[in-house]
Amino acid sequence: MLHIDLKYIMLLSPQLDRFKKLRDYLYNFRCFFCGDSDKFSNKARGYFYRVKDQMNYKCHNCNHGTTAAQVIKELNPDLYKEYVKEKWIGSTTEETEEYNFPAPTFEKRDPKLRDLVPINKLTTTHPARRFVVARQIPEMHYDKFFLVHRFYEWAEISSNQDHPRLVLPFWDEDGNVFAAQGRAFGKEQPRYHTVKFDDKPKIYGLDRVDWNRRVYVVEGPIDSLFLHNAIAVAGSDFQHIPSDGTTIVLDNECRSKEIVKKMADLIENDYELVIWPSNIQEKDLNDMWLAGRQDIKTIIDNNTFAGLEARMKLAAWKRI
Repeated sequence: MLHIDLKYIMLLSPQLDRFKKLRDYLYNFRCFFCGDSDKFSNKARGYFYRVKDQMNYKCHNCNHGTTAAQVIKELNPDLYKEYVKEKWIGSTTEETEEYNFPAPTFEKRDPKLRDLVPINKLTTTHPARRFVVARQIPEMHYDKFFLVHRFYEWAEISSNQDHPRLVLPFWDEDGNVFAAQGRAFGKEQPRYHTVKFDDKPKIYGLDRVDWNRRVYVVEGPIDSLFLHNAIAVAGSDFQHIPSDGTTIVLDNECRSKEIVKKMADLIENDYELVIWPSNIQEKDLNDMWLAGRQDIKTIIDNNTFAGLEARMKLAAWKRI
């Protein structure tokens, strides 16, 4: 009875701060469990999303997860009684019925994304969507992926050859797109191509990060989707990242002189960073997830070091 969940979500929506519909079966608003952020009133990291024949809830800030029904019960007990009555006692309401309830105000898509195709609008057999599914990217993040048919033309880059790419927009704190990464889903090179529309550091995830909590800083935008309160520094330029309250999570490449040097520099600049244990063979967080390591945050927290201890761990790690 998915349509009943949707009906009561909309009836509840006037009570949800910054409520908006992102796409079919995906709604976003400020989390009422944790309050999202006292510092940034525009933060909205609570989501209703579909799981089979019901709607569930998840917050990307406090990581609280439950059903939409439980959210309705918490926020409006009287509405919940009507919900239970309609869902379990029986109702003649049809899925095609139109309901008279206030419609939320939806935000307009950034003009830079106007000509792009949201990934959820593609068929399940489309190569771009198959790539996203194959990488096991959580469905709640599908709204962050788009398809562009001619990437270089869209990015206004001169090229003799053009081809489709997945696009991951970089939103700032105000929801404006200031950069984007084009990711090849075929054999095109380079695999990644990041473009900037404004003169801002290429930091992915600014629209949802909470600087009042521990922030995890990874290299790739896709990797950041597998870790709570994570951002990605495209190009690995960390000079704009504060050392206090952050954990740097570089790729697991002990044979890379560039990675080892970067880690040594970060240690010297008083950053906390992950030194991967020898039993972790995968290169990045997405590969770790695909290998069945769903305790990524625990592994990271248990292997984060700074100062002298980090230097000693790095000296041993680079000899693995």
